[in-house]
Amino acid sequence: MKTIKAKPDANKLKNGLIKEYFKNGSVAIEGKYGNGKKTGTWKYYLLNGNIKAIGKYKDGKMVGAWKWYRENGELLQTGSFKDEKKQSTWKRYHPNGKLYDEGKYLENEKIGEWKIYDSTGKLTKTKKYK
Repeated sequence: MKTIKAKPDANKLKNGLIKEYFKNGSVAIEGKYGNGKKTGTWKYYLLNGNIKAIGKYKDGKMVGAWKWYRENGELLQTGSFKDEKKQSTWKRYHPNGKLYDEGKYLENEKIGEWKIYDSTGKLTKTKKYK
């Protein structure tokens, strides 16, 4: 994988934009470093050029809303992070785009009621977490 690296500052910390490429020349990763840590929006790509994941970092940790996609570009899942821990509502989707499941996380632990759906969108199961 070819990399266009962020430039180190006087303290040898990475700063600036970074791009990494697959062997075929297509972009694999786009992001930014600040004071040696990932910051701002980062995009991860699949070999076919479609986005695999997009989300934000703050001080090197995943934060806020993230989205992941399938190779065909369809949404795979959505969720949020706080200090790299799963937080708030998460949703996953069937390959046909219909909701597969949804529920909430608190510091990487499932909480409350989680709902699971079949590929037609019909609710098939609920499960409660403490």
